[in-house]
Amino acid sequence: EVHLVEVGGGSVQPGGSLRISCAASGYTYSANCIGWFRLAPGKEREAVAAIYTDDSNIFYADSVKGRFTISQDNAKNTVYLEMNTLKPEDTAMYYCAAEDGSCFDFSRPYTYAFWGRGTQVTVSS
Repeated sequence: EVHLVEVGGGSVQPGGSLRISCAASGYTYSANCIGWFRLAPGKEREAVAAIYTDDSNIFYADSVKGRFTISQDNAKNTVYLEMNTLKPEDTAMYYCAAEDGSCFDFSRPYTYAFWGRGTQVTVSS
């Protein structure tokens, strides 16, 4: 069974930065798409960023575009989300997800079969 483990969350002040990682193990990693999602209490789960691995097409939510960057290190089977200029509204549990089948709509959570357990990001003074 595939395992996805998120690492790197924490508490930062507004304007700060964090890089969170999603490490895959338990199988030969060959996802067609990889996404980062976040969930805050009382809010809908939303896509933050996603990458289509075949051609490196990338999706960013409007709320994070220009501040967040998704990237992948294939040698380490790891996907990163660099988060800069963090805002209090970025506070959420961040989840990574992977899909090795169809990724027609890779910004939607139902596309993904494999999910990590999340890492908490808190932005406050």
